[in-house]
Amino acid sequence: MFKRNLVEYLLNPKNWWLPLLIIFVISMGGVTLIGVHTYTEAPPIPNFESTQKKKIYSKNDILDGQAIFLKYALMEYGSMFGDGANRGPDFTAEALHLIAAEMKNYYTTNSPNNLTDSFFKYGITEKVKYEIKKNNYQEITNSVELNKAQEFAIIKLENYYLEKFTNPMSKGAFKPAGYITDSVEIKSLTAFIFWGSWVCGVERPGENYSYTHNWPYDKEAGNTPSAAIILWSILGSLGLIIGLGLVLYYYGKLEKIEDETFTKKAPNFMSFKEIELFKPNSVQISTYKFFFTAIILFLIQVLSGILTVHDFVGFVHFFGFNISESLPITVTRSWHVQLSILWISACWIGASFFMMDLVSPNQPKYQIKLINVLFWITILMVGGSVVGLFLGPKGIIGENWYWWGHQGWEYMEPGKIWQILLGIIFILWAIIIYRGVKPVMKIKQPWALPNWLVYATFSIIILLVSGFISTPKTNFVIADFWRWMVVHMWAEAFFEVFTTVLIGYFMVVMGLVNKNAAIRVIYLATLLFLGSGLLGISHNFYWNAKPVFTMALGSVFSTLQVVPLILLTLEAWRFSKLPKVLETSNNIKFTQDKFGFSEVFLFLVAVNFWNFFGAGLMGFIINLPIANYYEHGTYLTVNHGHAALMGVYGNLAIASILFCSQLLIKHNSWNAQLIKLSFWSINIGLLLMVLLDLFPAGIWQFNTVVEKGLWYARSADFIESNGFQTLTWLRIIGGSVFTIGGVIPLTWFIASRITKLKK
Repeated sequence: MFKRNLVEYLLNPKNWWLPLLIIFVISMGGVTLIGVHTYTEAPPIPNFESTQKKKIYSKNDILDGQAIFLKYALMEYGSMFGDGANRGPDFTAEALHLIAAEMKNYYTTNSPNNLTDSFFKYGITEKVKYEIKKNNYQEITNSVELNKAQEFAIIKLENYYLEKFTNPMSKGAFKPAGYITDSVEIKSLTAFIFWGSWVCGVERPGENYSYTHNWPYDKEAGNTPSAAIILWSILGSLGLIIGLGLVLYYYGKLEKIEDETFTKKAPNFMSFKEIELFKPNSVQISTYKFFFTAIILFLIQVLSGILTVHDFVGFVHFFGFNISESLPITVTRSWHVQLSILWISACWIGASFFMMDLVSPNQPKYQIKLINVLFWITILMVGGSVVGLFLGPKGIIGENWYWWGHQGWEYMEPGKIWQILLGIIFILWAIIIYRGVKPVMKIKQPWALPNWLVYATFSIIILLVSGFISTPKTNFVIADFWRWMVVHMWAEAFFEVFTTVLIGYFMVVMGLVNKNAAIRVIYLATLLFLGSGLLGISHNFYWNAKPVFTMALGSVFSTLQVVPLILLTLEAWRFSKLPKVLETSNNIKFTQDKFGFSEVFLFLVAVNFWNFFGAGLMGFIINLPIANYYEHGTYLTVNHGHAALMGVYGNLAIASILFCSQLLIKHNSWNAQLIKLSFWSINIGLLLMVLLDLFPAGIWQFNTVVEKGLWYARSADFIESNGFQTLTWLRIIGGSVFTIGGVIPLTWFIASRITKLKK
């Protein structure tokens, strides 16, 4: 009885505030607690001293090195604490291993000749592990005393990075040569990297594991999985089974709802004929420039990705010209990552304006002017940031890199000025949406569709504020917390809600579902996405020096993030057959009366597929702490990122473009066959990239970490090996299908139809 009543309770909008409030309070309370402990338990940035109290590295040296790391966008080449790019090393893992190796060399070289047997060598190894783990931090003086073996290792580390950035013939050299030439900057950078390795190796006070829970895996340095990693992996699995069981049980109750419940009282089915007769107004026509811009940015993003992959395989010479000298990987990858966010955002902004006008046809005065102002600010922001991402890492704008160039953080690359402009864009977007739907917003019906559009838009703005808190010299661990507060909360919480709202609108306008059904789906999705997604941020904090309770939260709630994605997959069958259900129930026989959005619907169905396969399956296999311990910083993360971002958000963004464009473009200028070709090419191409390169490369790299450690799996010996290079070349097959058959035809279609709009 209680179980049946709970389902009925959740289906009644009058009862919706309490469950949402409970989830929000618990989740935000947990996130706040993580934030507080991030500050109180962050690893110190000490002054490193010799046994004679001589300064080796000061706190300022380390912070200067962090600024150098960000200035030259090295997070787009390698990674720090596993976060960043995969072309270069993980600097923390590499430095930790080098320190351990050179300390062993020091003790071996300075030992009596007759003590060279295996027993003695084992003793040296254990001594090095002990000294790396021993925490000599003195809080009163904010200092750490290093022994002579560590001093020796630091000298070797400085020489290694000096060679790496200045000598093109050195092993694992950064290319192009001369990217960083100032020896003072390189020494400061080494200080920062050494601090990172110290954080990874030294034990947290009062514990028997390091600040990073003994990550990265490196037996030579004494880093092996802690007990907490094993424990919370087991408990996380248990939490997943319990959560999945409960949700699937109640889904079974909801499954008894007939298709008619969704389609009853739905708006008129949008046929080919109705699409042809649709007359867009001036506000709707003004949105096409967003789609035109978005598709051009999509093409540039893909091309910059192609240049980035070329750097992996060393194929950078074109007609005798070394393109990496002008466009190093730090620039091309920055464009690739940042433009992926910007073109998708442009699609959503344009689509939300289009939907706004459908919901509330009587728009207030100056709405078109505001939309045009927003558009030109967007053009300024995108153009300025693209140029800045080039000028900053190249050192052309000097000390202005932070404001006008490249902030240095993955996913938050554009300089602070461009980030401020992005904030203005989002604020203006929310204002325009609110003004547009205000006449139809229902105070007594807070869950109405127009209200949801406003809620989702304002939520995205609020989270951007987190990106303005840190500076280039904020403790890296603390700064990274605020970065993930933007990136994760967007990608795995509020973007998910916004996409559900957008799909709900599309389904209602297409005439496939009624408003009440769409509202219920949006609400339930919001409960699930926020319930798992807000605290799911914890999985980003496993290894960047957060306390163990963060891992506890992450192990449970991150694994639960797969639950709503499984439910979406279960609903995909009902979703995919809705057009046929309506055609059958309305006894449709003539082509002009059939469902008119078949091509758009294909992309929406693809969103469901990639939600399960890319976001769900490929995300779940890397979420448990013990799996993530070995996987973090490998291609399995890249695999998940590509499959989820392009698969889910990319397909939805394209669906947004096509839905609005089909109503804006003259009927005889619509090319259904080209759109279908583009759909299959994009999705098959993406699948081939995953199956031929990203996933197998990730599995191989994962296995290499288990056998030899992360330092080796990210070394030049591995990345430039024949096997890894072969897999990277195989990506060309999928990439060619994706680009030539999908992106280029779609770009040509949208760009060429700007003169074919209905009047």
